[in-house]
Amino acid sequence: QVQLVETGGGLVQAGGSLRLSCTASGRIFGNWLMGWFRQAPGKEREFLGRIMWNGARTAVADSMKGRFTISRDIAKNTIDLQMNILEPEDTAVYYCAARPNGAAMGYFPSEYNYWGQGTQVTVSS
Repeated sequence: QVQLVETGGGLVQAGGSLRLSCTASGRIFGNWLMGWFRQAPGKEREFLGRIMWNGARTAVADSMKGRFTISRDIAKNTIDLQMNILEPEDTAVYYCAARPNGAAMGYFPSEYNYWGQGTQVTVSS
């Protein structure tokens, strides 16, 4: 059984930064695909970025490029989402997701089998 836990959320002022981490427990292999999504109240879950557990196939949503980066931290054994120049519109619950087979684009929630419980990010103006 795979479990995902997101950490690093919180309250930040507009223009600030946060780094979210996704810790995975269980049997995860290098070809697993990991994704970051977010969901604001009343909105659909939104793709932010994806990366293979081995650090390959990194992609960030076009709307986030220049502000968000996704990376694999081998020392911490996490998948991280660095978020800069945060705006009130970034307020949402942020989720980490995983799928065993990396042969997918990973842009849609339906492509993932495992989800974390989410971490709240609130950006004040």
